[in-house]
Amino acid sequence: MRVLIDINVLISAALNPDGVAFQACRKAASYPNRELICEQNVDELKRVFNEKFSDKTIALDRFLAVALMTLELAPVSSEERDVEEQIRDADDRSVFRAPTEAGADILVTGDKDFLESGVTKPAILTLSEFVNLK
Repeated sequence: MRVLIDINVLISAALNPDGVAFQACRKAASYPNRELICEQNVDELKRVFNEKFSDKTIALDRFLAVALMTLELAPVSSEERDVEEQIRDADDRSVFRAPTEAGADILVTGDKDFLESGVTKPAILTLSEFVNLK
């Protein structure tokens, strides 16, 4: 399965290598899965860490050094899609293009707007749902 990991999960994984978010990232990167990350999420990760976790940027650098060797960067185009109307937050609509354009089967997120959107392709799962998925 092609699995796109949302930024909120990536932040948690980088901050806590023993947590469920890190387990989800590890599962997404393990065969038979293929982990994807939205290109703009890498920039957003760096911005968030510099603003909110400036004392933990080394943890982010370590996390990205390993993660970027195994995951696929999914580009985000500026072309809008009909399904995006189901995403309440206009800022999240462009991020939602990445799993769609990359052919992701699953989006793993903690974002309530995505989880409550009613979108079924890709499947939108919480951390726990994905980690427990057989």
